[in-house]
Amino acid sequence: MNTADLGLPVDVPSTALFTDQYELTMLRAALAAGTAERRSVFEVFTRRLPEGRRYGVVAGTGRVLDAVENFRFDADVLGFLRERGIVDEPTLEWLAGYRFGGDIWGYPEGEVYFPGSPVLRVEGSFAECVLLETVILSILNHDSAIAAAASRMASAAGGRPLIEMGARRTHELAAVAAARAAYVGGFTTTSDLAAGFRYGIPTVGTSAHAFTLLHDHERDAFQAQVDSLGRGTTLLVDTYDVAEAVRTAVEVAGPELGAVRIDSGDLLLVAHRVREQLDELGATGTKIVVTSDLDEYAIASLAAAPVDAYGVGTQLVTGSGHPTCSMVYKLVARAESADPKDPLVAVAKKSSGGKTSIGGRKWAARRLDEHGVAEAEVIGVGPVPAGLADRQLLVELVKGGRVVAREPLDVVRERHSAARGNLPLSATQLSRGEAVIPTEYV
Repeated sequence: MNTADLGLPVDVPSTALFTDQYELTMLRAALAAGTAERRSVFEVFTRRLPEGRRYGVVAGTGRVLDAVENFRFDADVLGFLRERGIVDEPTLEWLAGYRFGGDIWGYPEGEVYFPGSPVLRVEGSFAECVLLETVILSILNHDSAIAAAASRMASAAGGRPLIEMGARRTHELAAVAAARAAYVGGFTTTSDLAAGFRYGIPTVGTSAHAFTLLHDHERDAFQAQVDSLGRGTTLLVDTYDVAEAVRTAVEVAGPELGAVRIDSGDLLLVAHRVREQLDELGATGTKIVVTSDLDEYAIASLAAAPVDAYGVGTQLVTGSGHPTCSMVYKLVARAESADPKDPLVAVAKKSSGGKTSIGGRKWAARRLDEHGVAEAEVIGVGPVPAGLADRQLLVELVKGGRVVAREPLDVVRERHSAARGNLPLSATQLSRGEAVIPTEYV
């Protein structure tokens, strides 16, 4: 089923205008100058990780592939560009037939990355590659930031389930992407039904305080919910008095009550008291779910508490203080013509202020120590050293304009778990520090 057929705001007919105007004005000038068809190589990387982060997480790659496929200039889009005078008629004619026909390589989604890692490499003519800059960065910067926050939260949770519930704290479309990225980073479920519909992520949800307040008595609300959803439901117990609510919840649902949710107060103290009370009432199998503005630090502080699951919203969908990864999309090599036999020449920006880049079409590999733990991110131009040949990170995603590497989201999620597990133990520390492994250029 195509989600667009249902009128849901989770799909678009074209991604061509998810771009900055200067991409089109550069194209216009390059076409006029005869340089638009020069073979070019662009790379996506970040010069540094957000402050305090020890590793990054590649997320959004699958969405990038969709965006590239849907990058089409239809009649309405061309009409808009013509009306605004953004480009001239020769450029409009060129755009009318636009289809990306180049190659894209990148770190597989779910993999970790470090400063300088070429997480995506886009190859083709200058014209076809430069147009993709903004939409690629928009997706990767957002999704990778959310996935990194989710990964830190998953580490802090120590295997306890995490529920993504941030839809009401961000743009409605960003919420769908955030739920996807959170799942990649280690969350187990989402409250967002659009994310469940589009990406197959398991969805959960029961009731809010409004449902309790709707009824004359808390018992009536609990009874209505149990009658509708069964004894295995989760009852929200902090609308009035927590101890009284827990007692009523067990009386209504019996010891088979699935879980209780706590959404306010001193979560550490309240969780211990609730666990003790549930056990005394015979509800030893009833789980405790906590919510209330959690982040990775709050989750870590509850490690010793009898908490069975966490629900996270605001801090997750805003990247827990770092809503972007500061990834950039830079031309690193180009030929002097469109001739595929023409050699590529390395190019790079040279400037002060820490915005320099390294030219050349790069490979990347991760060197491991004798225990199989990552010890360095190795990046180079030219031949790959024999000892690193089987540790290369970039995989082919698009070949000749055709997507060749789509994969189920569960595979991506498992990849991230494995990649994080191969990092030094200090990667999961929440204390501030530098990247957990160095980046080496050869």
